[in-house]
Amino acid sequence: MSEKIAADLVLRGTCELVTMSRREECGSLTRGALAAKEGVIVWVGHEADLEGAVRVDDDGVVVDADGACVMPGFVDAHTHMVFAGDRADEYAARLGGVAYSEILAGGGGINATVRATREAPLEELERLTRARLDSFLAHGTTTVECKSGYGQSLAAERKQLAAARVDHPVRRVHTLLAAHLTPPEFAGRPDDYIAYVCDEMLPALQGEAEFVDVFCDEGAFNVAQTRRVFDVAKTLGFRLKVHAEELAHTGGARLAAEYGCVSADHLIRVDGDDLAALRAAGVVAVLLPGTSYTLHTDYAPARAFLDAGVTVALATDFNPGTCYCENLQAIVSVACQEDRLTPDEALYAATMGGAAALGLQDEVGSLEAGKACDFIVLAARSRHELPYHWGVNLVEGAIVGGRHAGPADGSAAEHTVADGTGPAGRS
Repeated sequence: MSEKIAADLVLRGTCELVTMSRREECGSLTRGALAAKEGVIVWVGHEADLEGAVRVDDDGVVVDADGACVMPGFVDAHTHMVFAGDRADEYAARLGGVAYSEILAGGGGINATVRATREAPLEELERLTRARLDSFLAHGTTTVECKSGYGQSLAAERKQLAAARVDHPVRRVHTLLAAHLTPPEFAGRPDDYIAYVCDEMLPALQGEAEFVDVFCDEGAFNVAQTRRVFDVAKTLGFRLKVHAEELAHTGGARLAAEYGCVSADHLIRVDGDDLAALRAAGVVAVLLPGTSYTLHTDYAPARAFLDAGVTVALATDFNPGTCYCENLQAIVSVACQEDRLTPDEALYAATMGGAAALGLQDEVGSLEAGKACDFIVLAARSRHELPYHWGVNLVEGAIVGGRHAGPADGSAAEHTVADGTGPAGRS
């Protein structure tokens, strides 16, 4: 008889454990259970086999899901969460028919966010970021990407990246998006700004972000300018991402394939050659339906990506101008409704797809032995309720790295994630 596996956390009492260990049915296990040790999953299976396989440490914790559905925490692979200022009036004006060019000419738009972010002290950006991370976690996101890009100067970009490292249980990946748009002081001189990014910002910020991203699209930066940033970033050891083909078909997707970007994001204006190139290069397509919803624009052809064999991720694109939403549950629902993804396709894209878009597919995104013990407990008995019962928060509690990371709304349901220790306790 084999020796039992030691664990300091056990999850039991699920109606459904959604492992995401495979695409088919999201690897769902009826009455599944898992065990973890020091924040890493060590066993997954049916609860009927738990006692014979796992030994809970004397000071270990048991989480009783009380018949709920449990799944991996969401992995949000595209956010712009570190910023100051508010653009609610701009949102209202745009819906009232005011053109973005008019808003920009009046000092609004992205320039307003850049101005407010530059002026905000680090402590204020940290406070705002911590509050937003609380909301991401409350809605089930346990790993999130944080972009800079509203500083557009060396000091301000560094400040954004520093604020993104505020103490918080949500896992973070950091992306330097200095090449977001040309800032006002470089107006009419985008090549000069790209030179500043390459010659000063990238070397100075080496080691402060894992990725470099470029907005390669109409009205932002062209392929030649993006190529220049990529060449320097690769030399400095950054991994690459790109905003591409959102506003026009400019060649950003094929550039992503050429440079082996980990992901290409937005991808609304793509063709068959783009799909083939992304598939061949293993570039993840990060789709952002919340932005299309907010702007009343076309949606990326999600079905075409899946049919072409491209790995798809869903992300919020959380930002102050075009998708002020940190709720990936809502994005999953929009993807099902507007992109015609099945619930299982959308949920897989919001977990394992997001992990692949961050290069973390071996660490997070599914509930498998050897991966981080990050899971969420739902106020639901089936994973399919997430897109179906939309507009509400169905997350009752979260575990990140094997530790209770807090209830969804500050008052977790007693039956789901309550305080307690020992084999009969709950975490």
